[in-house]
Amino acid sequence: MVRYESALDRTFAALADSTRRAILARLAAGEANVGTLAAPFAMSWPAVSKHLRVLEAAGLVRRARQGRNHRCRLDPAPMMVARRWLDEHRRFWDESFARLDAVLAETTGEFDYASTRPPRRRKRR
Repeated sequence: MVRYESALDRTFAALADSTRRAILARLAAGEANVGTLAAPFAMSWPAVSKHLRVLEAAGLVRRARQGRNHRCRLDPAPMMVARRWLDEHRRFWDESFARLDAVLAETTGEFDYASTRPPRRRKRR
């Protein structure tokens, strides 16, 4: 198993799998036991348990035992950290594209696209 250095790495690694995203979507509706979470998936209980351990390691899921039942609930805090990270990068790219749009608007009509075409290669005889 890969060991991730930061909480953000663990969050993105956990979110990379569609099964884990489906489990999180179910938990967004409220707390559920492991059996309920496992029901929609055609996989073994150990496989579902492994997915839950990855989500727990990322801090996205909290599990509590009530007798023999394991109840899981969503903890959105790691996703908020990931969202802040994504928002910072989105701002960077939005500003970069805005600057590119401004440069392109200034050069519209002045740019000779034909001159950007590579020269034709001649066949050797």
